[in-house]
Amino acid sequence: MDKLKLPVALVIAICAQGAAAVWWISDQANTINSLEETVSQLGSRMAIEDTINTKRDVEANGKSIDDIWEETEDLYNEINSLLMSINAINDIKQRLATIETELKYLNRDPRLGSPHG
Repeated sequence: MDKLKLPVALVIAICAQGAAAVWWISDQANTINSLEETVSQLGSRMAIEDTINTKRDVEANGKSIDDIWEETEDLYNEINSLLMSINAINDIKQRLATIETELKYLNRDPRLGSPHG
């Protein structure tokens, strides 16, 4: 192996393959950098969309809460009106019972202690 003789075509082929490998590796590196940039942009876009969606959801939930609160107030007012009506009915019943009792005593004969009949 003192005098190693390589054909010129083989040397050229090896150099060409080396150059092709370097070109292919650099192309892959560029592709990877491009994909990393695209992923970064998509990540930022998704974060913005998530923020916008969250704001929209919070506003929608706030409106739903306001609607529920209004309905609750309406129900409270209706219940309050019903309770006032029930109290008025109970007052009328008490007055009616008092009137019935008074009529019962007015219809009695004071001499006999029994009702007229």
